[in-house]
Order: sequence, then C-alpha cells, then structure tokens
Amino acid sequence: MHSIRTPGKINLTLRVLGRRDDGFHELETVLYPVPLFDELEIELTRRPGVELQCRCPQIPTGDDNLICRAARLFRQAAGTEDGLAVRLEKRIPVQAGLGGGSSDAAATLTALNRIYDGVLSRTVLEDLASQLGSDVPFFLADGPALATGRGEKVARLTPFASFRGVGLVLVHPGFGVSAAWAYSRIQPSDWKVPAPAATTEILAAFRSGDWSGSLNGLHNSLERPVFEKYPVLAVIRSELLAAGAQGALMSGSGSTVFGLVREHRQAEEVRQRFLASYGESCWSRSLVLD
Repeated sequence: MHSIRTPGKINLTLRVLGRRDDGFHELETVLYPVPLFDELEIELTRRPGVELQCRCPQIPTGDDNLICRAARLFRQAAGTEDGLAVRLEKRIPVQAGLGGGSSDAAATLTALNRIYDGVLSRTVLEDLASQLGSDVPFFLADGPALATGRGEKVARLTPFASFRGVGLVLVHPGFGVSAAWAYSRIQPSDWKVPAPAATTEILAAFRSGDWSGSLNGLHNSLERPVFEKYPVLAVIRSELLAAGAQGALMSGSGSTVFGLVREHRQAEEVRQRFLASYGESCWSRSLVLD
C-alpha cells in the first residue's frame, strides 16, 4: 500500500485576461501551497478497474471522480491493466477554491508512477495532469508557481521571503461554488488586464520580503460575480479584515476566503476574533505557510 498526503492551495492573484478561442479563459495566477491535506492510500489488487472509497458523502466515487480519471489515464499511458483500490481521507473542503480535487488527482499520478518505478516521464505526467484540469499540473511539485494559459502552464517560483512563517486563516461558509459557473459569469469588465510589469512587480515584492507590497498584489477577478450571488463571502472577507487580517481574498472560484497576518502566532487570534463576531457556523482553520 502506498500513502500520500495531498496539499491544498490558495490563489494570491487570479487575473482573468480574456476568453480564449477554445472556450476557456486566459489566466494569470500565483498559486501557493497550504499545509491542509487530504490523504490517499493506493494499492494494487487482482480485481479489475479502479475502486475508490471515501467516507465523505459529498465525494462521488464513480468513474467521473478525478482520482478515478487520473488512474485510468495513468494505466492507459503505462500500458497496465492492474486493478487499483484507492481510499481517500477527505479533509480539504469540497468546491472550496482550495484545489482539493486537483491535488488528489495529481497525487494519484505521482503515487502510481512511484509504484511503477517511474515508468512515465515528467513530461508525460504533466500532459496527463493538464488533461485532467487546469490546477492539476501545479500539484505535481511543491512550492509556489505562476500559472498561465488556462492554468496548465506552470512556472515554478522560489519560496517567497515575505511568506515564510506567515499566518493563514481559512474560512469556508459550508457551501461550494462551481468553478464552471463562476467563470461563466465573468464579464469583459472583469478582465483587469495588468500592465506588462504588474506581475513582475508583485512577484518581486513576494520574493524580497516586501510585506505591504505583497498584500497590494492580492487580486481575484472572480470575486465580483461570485460575491454578487453569494454576498456572505464579501461579509466574511470584511470580518476577517476587521478581526486583524492584514490582507484577505477569495481563493480561486470560492467559496473559501483567506486572511493573512505577518506573524503566524496571530493567525489563531484572528480566527477566534472572527468567530466571536461572525459566529461559529462555518468551517475555519489557522495555519502557517512555509
């Protein structure tokens, strides 16, 4: 049996630059891994096919699950017909903008390649990941990254000096947001195309330890349409700032909102102040970024 932990992510920037000819949107997003993990256990079996077990009722375990799709793609590429039993311990909220499903799919590819002694090259794994979803290639390696295209073109970044030891507060309201719906509601007015140097400047602030400059770079083009339908998310963001977060943003297409504080010891204090003001009806965590 092979066990692997699968991290989540937040989007420090997510700029929608326009609609592509293939129907997707052109993106520019800075992704940062967060120490919140699902856990996968994978073993080979004599039974045909891929069998997925998960105790979370929100997770479908049929052929459409990303884990099952990843396993099928890997088996086809590797030329194996071995049966697989996969058990998923789900800790990352579903449809939360934290990349849990994408991370699980990437971990499935990575784990199977280890089981089969690296039968597939890195290039092939990246191609399979891009077929599964825009965020999946990001999770094939550790550390922050700049993703462009529809999100599948991943450029690895060195860890940001300004984010070492930073406190992170995650708040999930108890419902999910469909990424497909969120992107369908984007309008040309939301295509905040930055000046050519904008991303360079943001990344320079992240890397150099310029904390205020890093916070100035926080941006998510999807907040406008998502907040219109789910105004409670805007309330959560405001409450996090009132509780002491120095920056706050919706991650991905939602529905998780995160707050950042410079000192990790402050994260739990902010979370507790947020809960005292907002109430304890939502899921929340305080974490420390690497």
